Amino acid sequence: MPQVSVKGKLVEHAEGVFRRKGFNGASVQDITNAAGVPKGSFYNHFKSKQELAAEIVRRYSDATDIGMLTGAGDGPALERLRTHFATQADRTRSTGVEFGCLLVTMASDTPTAGEEVGSAVRHSIAGWTDLLAAVIEEGRRTGEIRPGPPARDVAAFLIDAFEGGALRGKATGDEAASMRSLDIALNSLRA
Repeated sequence: MPQVSVKGKLVEHAEGVFRRKGFNGASVQDITNAAGVPKGSFYNHFKSKQELAAEIVRRYSDATDIGMLTGAGDGPALERLRTHFATQADRTRSTGVEFGCLLVTMASDTPTAGEEVGSAVRHSIAGWTDLLAAVIEEGRRTGEIRPGPPARDVAAFLIDAFEGGALRGKATGDEAASMRSLDIALNSLRA
């Protein structure tokens, strides 16, 4: 089995540290301790904690299962939206609902985490919004989703409902909070 590089170890363990502690609560020492590498080796691979955090956000977004969103005609739009969010809820549960969604954790630290992290978070949210908006527009064309505000605004509303529920779940330990909020939001879209 090939040996994992120091950079690979840092990336592999940083997501968990950021998820548990947030950007501001996580130190480089916390990350290197979790990775089992010397603290001094961090700066051989990353110029800053911000650079590593931005990479973690991008990797998290890239690893998001979007297959059901991009498969136009592969089922009703509302069903595909719900399946996508249910997959996201499962992902959060698998890493600990008490730590919440990495994207929300990093978004909440954006004002103090720096522009590199903020840009990665904004780019991730914008890409997610665009994917959801395309499915909403498709659902409107087929008559499944009622007409209303612009599809991007509705997509942002769905993300807000889901992530707001996830934040409540993080605070209360309620693993179903995000999907309850999302289901109410999706039901409001039915034609």
